[in-house]
Amino acid sequence: MQEWSALREARVTNDECKMTDTKNHTPSAPDTLEGRKFTPATEQERAEAIEFAFDYRGDVTLGLTSGESIVGFLFNRHASGEPPTIEFFPQDDPSPRTIAYASIASIAFTGEDTANGKSYEAWASKKESERRVEAARVEEDARMRGLL
Repeated sequence: MQEWSALREARVTNDECKMTDTKNHTPSAPDTLEGRKFTPATEQERAEAIEFAFDYRGDVTLGLTSGESIVGFLFNRHASGEPPTIEFFPQDDPSPRTIAYASIASIAFTGEDTANGKSYEAWASKKESERRVEAARVEEDARMRGLL
């Protein structure tokens, strides 16, 4: 995730980002976007921030140019559309909402990053541990039956 470092250094402030969940947590790892806020100054920065929000596995808070602030999950984007738009599930509405890129003034990563720390290696290690426990249980059962 090194590609967002320049944008982060230029635009991100944790002080501006009011957490909306009840845990009031702070970013737990330097590679997570959780708790950060982007206030893009150019169309390219806005497009990059939207890509990060699309890849993020938690809710984001969009600050719109109209002054409205909405919390929800960004599930799709149409960067090559005319105009470019995102599709967004607001937290308080079951219907998706389409929002033009140009209407987005800021993006805050306010929800918990549910994928943070859940790498393939961690998953594989957990599964291997579970397999060993199951193998030991089966071996013990076979010994009790006199099969080994």
